[in-house]
Amino acid sequence: MIIYPAIDLRGGRCVRLQQGDFARETVYADDPVEAAGRWAAEGAAWLHVVNLDGALGRSGEANLAALARIRRAVDLPIQFGGGLRSVEDVDRVLDLGVARIILGTVAIREPEVVREALARYGAERIAVGIDARDGRVAISGWVDVSEVEAVDLGRRMAALGVQRVVYTDVARDGMLTGPNVPATAALARETGLRVIASGGVSSLDDLEQLAAHAADGIDGVIVGMALYEGRLTLPEALALLGEASGD
Repeated sequence: MIIYPAIDLRGGRCVRLQQGDFARETVYADDPVEAAGRWAAEGAAWLHVVNLDGALGRSGEANLAALARIRRAVDLPIQFGGGLRSVEDVDRVLDLGVARIILGTVAIREPEVVREALARYGAERIAVGIDARDGRVAISGWVDVSEVEAVDLGRRMAALGVQRVVYTDVARDGMLTGPNVPATAALARETGLRVIASGGVSSLDDLEQLAAHAADGIDGVIVGMALYEGRLTLPEALALLGEASGD
């Protein structure tokens, strides 16, 4: 199972939010390249970078500039999401050298964008973000909650050819209260998708619980605040998951 250290960008800085609430923001690095360099030095295999401003439909140019700097500074594949609303947006980000992008709101509002992006770049480079509150999909930077159930959206995306999704329980994101393991595992089992878990990881025990569902299809986990707050270290997490997978 791959660990994705999270670098959330707002105004070009590395921040973390609680439950996606912009009023509850903590700045961890004025220069996100510092965070990227730290995770690379500690053994990360991937980075997970999010354009928070873009997710709300705001200008994310400072964040895209930061993304480009991160890409130049570290030799790691980057998974990137936030504010990608068109195939042209996808083109622009992938042209920066990003390995995989995550489409969120458009998966509900304009699934044709997902279809076209898949046709152009393939399922390894195009993932979908399914962010849920009480089981229903949250969109537009988690401001709005749709009537669509997370598993239903997963099935729709699988039918389009999507192979991997990032599943976030919005209520747990940034709260260090533990991930929603049952919902994450159920999404993987019921859709056949590979699922990257996100939201709430606070301990090595949380990682063990997720790793126990690898056979269901959970093949990655995004870790943010737990790393920045020192609840766990990346080297010990990597060692644990290496043992859990038998590596």
